[in-house]
Amino acid sequence: MAAPAPVRKVRFGPMEVSLDRGPGGVLYVRPKHALGAYPARLTDRLDLWAERAPDRIFLGQRAPDGSWRTLGYAEARVKARNIAQALLARNLSSERPIAILSGNDIEQALLGLGAMYAGIPFAPISPAYSLISSDFGKLRHIIGLLTPGLVYVTNPEPFRRAIQAAIPKEAEFITGADFPKLESTPAAESVDRARAAVGPDTVAKILFTSGSTGIPKGVINTQRMLCSNQEIVRSVLPFVDEEPPILCDWMPWHHTFGGNHDFGWVLYNGGSLYIDEGRPVQGEFEKTVRNLKDVRPTVFLNVPKGFEALIPFLREESGFRERFFSRLRLFYYAGASLSQYVWDELQRLAVEACGERILIFTGLGSTETGPAALFPGWEVSRAGEVGLPAPGVELKLVPLAGKLEARLRGPSITPGYWRQPDLTRAAFDEEGFYKLGDALRFVDPDNAGKGFIFDGRVVEDFKLATGTWVSTGPLRMKFLAHCSPWVRDAVITGHDRDDVGVLIFPDWDACRQLGGEQAVREKFRALLQEMAASSTGSSNRIARALLMDDPPSIDAHEITDKGSLNQAAILQNRSALVEALYAEGSPRVICV
Repeated sequence: MAAPAPVRKVRFGPMEVSLDRGPGGVLYVRPKHALGAYPARLTDRLDLWAERAPDRIFLGQRAPDGSWRTLGYAEARVKARNIAQALLARNLSSERPIAILSGNDIEQALLGLGAMYAGIPFAPISPAYSLISSDFGKLRHIIGLLTPGLVYVTNPEPFRRAIQAAIPKEAEFITGADFPKLESTPAAESVDRARAAVGPDTVAKILFTSGSTGIPKGVINTQRMLCSNQEIVRSVLPFVDEEPPILCDWMPWHHTFGGNHDFGWVLYNGGSLYIDEGRPVQGEFEKTVRNLKDVRPTVFLNVPKGFEALIPFLREESGFRERFFSRLRLFYYAGASLSQYVWDELQRLAVEACGERILIFTGLGSTETGPAALFPGWEVSRAGEVGLPAPGVELKLVPLAGKLEARLRGPSITPGYWRQPDLTRAAFDEEGFYKLGDALRFVDPDNAGKGFIFDGRVVEDFKLATGTWVSTGPLRMKFLAHCSPWVRDAVITGHDRDDVGVLIFPDWDACRQLGGEQAVREKFRALLQEMAASSTGSSNRIARALLMDDPPSIDAHEITDKGSLNQAAILQNRSALVEALYAEGSPRVICV
């Protein structure tokens, strides 16, 4: 057998850990290397790069004529400070922060940086709550928590109904048309005084995330949290010291991965971020490919669906394949697990294009953790490994229902939820560790240094009527990987039942290739029979399934704005369908 192709080298930082045992089987995993120094304010890095690399492209975005509109570091600093001056004149504060309704663009970036210079919290809010929701319930909830003094949207027309329904009259409303005036307001000494008053505990932004209830809660992001988290990433991936990252990225800034990790990674390390208007959905990913042909990123970050969407273009266009891999150093995925098939195909295409494999990388974290917390090392070779806690992060593992529940502590962990002290108290344990809600298991129980594998969400696991625990997360991931590309998502069922079932949300676009509904049913029956043949018992054998006609609803809290399912809400809202799934003789049920 031929030796595998070499991996394109990426310099990693040290990741050694110690393992200590506490009472009750609790484990503490701590990095042996201390976290490096980090600035008091994220805008200190904009000041730094405006001096060191004033003309280097910081941000790029497609203009209406198709050309790239770009902004260098020095120009971005001037505009952000001018915006800070305009914001200071408006008597905004933590009591009257800034709400941003529209999506990623250069204006939102400058507004956020201006707010940081001025010490005024801002909250990027998912556009889905304004554009997809029909009752605007989540938007009203968020605005009620925030009490914003200023609301921004680049193009107001699509947002008219949401604005009328949810934005209070006393809040000032500005649009992209007002932006030239904001960014041309000359910065005065008051901006320097405001910047000097900003410290590690100053609230920089509020990011809204949905919990098990589906109701958004505001995660406080302090300057310490943002800056320490970027130093955490730099300590793990120090290659950015000699090669600042170049990204072509669509990940939304109202999410921690896009808005904190990706945007912050570029700013912290003096890189370049080209804003991708494409999405990993049919009819939109072509825009991403067009942008990738121009940009040639050094790191490609995306959700697993984005990697799946990329593969056909890399297969079919040899010129694009060679250009894409020409300076790529790292694949970086987040948001869900990457299927092993996608992993293997990306490596095959990389070797075909450049003779080397490209490291495929991920980690583990959440909005509350900044997000970066755990990272794999150089030796990762399969999907699902999340690695070890990075310098600056302590990991506590608590035995719970046969699993190890992960808890985290460190400077990059949120201090709590905006104006919701009860949720804050519930989120931390008696030692100040944030309860992540994820379970982990050792790659090698005899060697903690090999890291951990994601072992599902603790709160989603359940027992069958036999008392057997079902590990929902790994089983769901196995089902999705096995049934790709015919399925969009799924919810595992079976609490207090005799066997495991699944509610399937098919990818109906893909399923049309199979023929009519009966052909689709037979396809899923065959897939479930294949899975059942490799199962080891009732806990990982899916015995029955039901195809969902209606997609998950954002207004019913069944789905978050980023597309992830809220399993608890779906099981509650569709309880009649769950009953039908277990009813004897139901013609709709696919049985194995």
